[in-house]
Amino acid sequence: MLSPPAIYKCLSDETRARATLLITREGELCVCELVCALDDSQPKISRHLAQLRSCGLLLDRRQGQWVYYRLNPELPAWVRAVLETTLHANADWLEENSARLKQMNDRPLNTAACC
Repeated sequence: MLSPPAIYKCLSDETRARATLLITREGELCVCELVCALDDSQPKISRHLAQLRSCGLLLDRRQGQWVYYRLNPELPAWVRAVLETTLHANADWLEENSARLKQMNDRPLNTAACC
């Protein structure tokens, strides 16, 4: 069960909050895209993504050498509403991350349709 304390605890880390909001905006992102956007190491980003997955916020899928993350489609409506509201009210907080993502060369092609 995704309780408010569990969700907010999971999102209390800045890296996890930024990654979740970027995924909320983009629909799905590869680990390498998040490494670029968040300007951090792959092991650190992967560790945070694993935490987000274990608390039930994200799901992952493998496509060749890439691992993609997306919001869990079974999230309660209140969680999605919190994420969407936070995203729209704080675009400036993600501006630098968004710019790095847009400037990323060699972004993997996401060819599989997500749920």
